[in-house]
Amino acid sequence: MDADTGSDRNWRTFEAEAIPHVDRLFRHAMWLERNRAEAEDLVQETLVQALQSFHRFTPGTNCRAWLVSILQHVRANRQRKRGRVVVDSRVDEQTANVVPFVPPVPDSLTDEDMLLALRQIPQHHQQVILLCDVEDMTYKEIAAALDIPIGTVMSRLHRGRELLRVELGRRGAGPAAASVRHETR
Repeated sequence: MDADTGSDRNWRTFEAEAIPHVDRLFRHAMWLERNRAEAEDLVQETLVQALQSFHRFTPGTNCRAWLVSILQHVRANRQRKRGRVVVDSRVDEQTANVVPFVPPVPDSLTDEDMLLALRQIPQHHQQVILLCDVEDMTYKEIAAALDIPIGTVMSRLHRGRELLRVELGRRGAGPAAASVRHETR
């Protein structure tokens, strides 16, 4: 009966620590997968692995970062199984030695403008931007969640924001671009 009590206590602790983060975890999974069923499966598998590994979690540390880290590993394993991991190393090579003109970001943007532009930049930049600017995670938390150095987080965030600004300018997002589009009709 003592084992049952320990198991119940472990479950209650898991519920208290992990379950409050499920909504944000699902939102992040939806962004990554862009498919509700896949995102639900990803979150479910993440929570199963988190529960099985909960004895390794250090109470008092950032549970959300720990869960995002598990989610990233689960997703990478699933992609590896499917054989569809796409890595475009040319983007870093192409942008490394170029100092492009960066058009100013319009004063007002719609959510749709931002989402369309965000989807056009490479996935590894999207992840860091989402975790930092949407999920309000620190560089240290992002580095732990994605299992990359903090310097890589800062670099991807800087380049990702740069690419996002260029994409928003290219798309002509915002009210000034809307008036130009309206005049050309």
